Amino acid sequence: MTNRTILTASVLTAVALGAIPAGGAIAAEQTSAPASVTAAAAASGSDLLSGTPWETTGAVDQDGEDVALTDENVANFVGWAYYNTDGTFTMYNLDDTPKMQGDWAVSPDASERTLVAKDDAGEVMFERVVPITELTEDVFTYRVIPDETATDVYYDIIHTPTDHPEPGTTASVDEAETDEDAETTAPADADAEADAELADTGNAGPVVAVVAGVIVLLGGAALFITRKVRRTRTN
Repeated sequence: MTNRTILTASVLTAVALGAIPAGGAIAAEQTSAPASVTAAAAASGSDLLSGTPWETTGAVDQDGEDVALTDENVANFVGWAYYNTDGTFTMYNLDDTPKMQGDWAVSPDASERTLVAKDDAGEVMFERVVPITELTEDVFTYRVIPDETATDVYYDIIHTPTDHPEPGTTASVDEAETDEDAETTAPADADAEADAELADTGNAGPVVAVVAGVIVLLGGAALFITRKVRRTRTN
């Protein structure tokens, strides 16, 4: 009996005894990917970032302490951000003034965001790469390290979804026109009140006329009586 025959017989015996599952005696066991990895693949970092406009709503330092958005260490990163699906972006300050524009990208594992800022002519002004600490449908946070030689000092810039229309777009113009229409409606209301007051004055007109007539009659009667008295004295 050859060695191969002995090995085959041994395997068949093991299968019969249940030591090795039938149909998988020699094949390695396969495992499925974790659910978290599957979910991340279903919604990539790029999809999440371009899925909504973002507003800077907070900042914390390395100690977890809140930092005011006006603080000089974070103020430059505050505003409205619009990441387009074509890989371009526009950003504005919270007063809707332009901030920067250019190209953007998120690493495949959603651990970094890259910005390539460009001027109006399309020339590259600078490139910025920041680590992403959280990216979901509800929050986008990246880390700013002012001094690369002191990585223990940093600020996490927190953004949340917003429905603020992009400044200069049709949506923002329509919203501005709606506000103007509301303002022009106010004088009409004032005119209505004025008309109501005039109407009230008009309704009171007959009463005033009657009172005035009575006063005139009383004055005439008084004058008549005075003259009569004088004539009586004279006679």
